[in-house]
Amino acid sequence: MNEKIIATNRKAYHEFFILDKFEAGIELLGSEVKSLREGGANLKEGYVVIRDGNAILVSIRISPYSHTGFIGHDPLRDRQLLLQKKQILKLARKVAEKGLTLIPLRMYFKDGWAKVEIGLAKGKRHYDKKDSIKKRDIKRETEREVRKR
Repeated sequence: MNEKIIATNRKAYHEFFILDKFEAGIELLGSEVKSLREGGANLKEGYVVIRDGNAILVSIRISPYSHTGFIGHDPLRDRQLLLQKKQILKLARKVAEKGLTLIPLRMYFKDGWAKVEIGLAKGKRHYDKKDSIKKRDIKRETEREVRKR
């Protein structure tokens, strides 16, 4: 399994509790694939919606390919995710629950195919964020102490 990571959404783990992860293919144009090979993707503001029985990736920026002519692609266009109908229905049911959403966690090439890992997430409250920062700091301190000994 050969994976090359294009982009990650590190902020997602700070803003959300990730309950489940799914892998999906992405329907892309040729210039978008070439741009991704250059590393031109941003997942920060992205999310997934279920529309007309399809999973759609919204607000993902894939910058224009550097060597394209005057006809390229729209960097912020909606992109369809390639999932099985069963998976889409399962995700739609879970998103219908209160407070759950689908967000992209990372984008990568797997055996030459562009894939995105999406997470079923629940938003963190302010005190949850403080708690996770506190736990992370305690973990760092203990690791530092263990290394000293």
